[in-house]
Amino acid sequence: MKCVLVTRPKHQAGSFVHELKKYDLDSFVFPTIEIRSASGWKIPDISVYTGAFFTSPNSVCYFIERLASEAPEELKKLQSIKVFAVGKTTARDLAKHGITTEPLPKVSDAVNLMQTINPDEIRGKNFLFLRGSLSLGVIPAVITERGGTCDSLTVYENHPPDLEATGKVKKMVGEGKISCLSFTSPSTAQNYFKAVGSTSIPSGILVAAIGKTTARALEELGVHVDVIPEYYDGPHFAEAIAKALHGSK
Repeated sequence: MKCVLVTRPKHQAGSFVHELKKYDLDSFVFPTIEIRSASGWKIPDISVYTGAFFTSPNSVCYFIERLASEAPEELKKLQSIKVFAVGKTTARDLAKHGITTEPLPKVSDAVNLMQTINPDEIRGKNFLFLRGSLSLGVIPAVITERGGTCDSLTVYENHPPDLEATGKVKKMVGEGKISCLSFTSPSTAQNYFKAVGSTSIPSGILVAAIGKTTARALEELGVHVDVIPEYYDGPHFAEAIAKALHGSK
């Protein structure tokens, strides 16, 4: 049975592992990022913003968790402004808190999301951007270009994997026990190659990126990407990897 390296944080890997099993693919979970709440930030006055951007389920989790404990009155304000989500999972997590999001683009990444927003909705207006410590900053850059203002708030941090797990993965890859390296964000890719100390991929191992943003991050590292799904979510990602691996027998 072919094995896929899953680099998602441990608490997010289960659903993807389940999807891979549907295609008779084994998996080895190697979280290349450990997610922790960032320190030193406070819940802002939501009423000063026209809209807010959430880029991942982690941004929802850590922002809403602190909002609920420190400033629950701000939730109603958040529910009353325009809220944009990158990805279906992020939108679903926001919906659990009664927050309705703007329509999602067919391809759910930051670049495509910003392309769907009319520039007039941004010009002269103020937005809140909830981010992780390794965010590429695509959304704030576009807002600034279009004449809006954006306050970025780092609500969670990404930390690298431990050395013991890294050694095990390097051995598995070197021995040909891994058929595909899968990456679900730029930070999972960056942390993986930083941990293993090389961007060299042994022959026969595929590299899969869940979307174009992650693929660009890999290409900037000098890593060729073999697999990108048509739709950027876990089920389609698993399907695309399965097709590539089964076709490479």
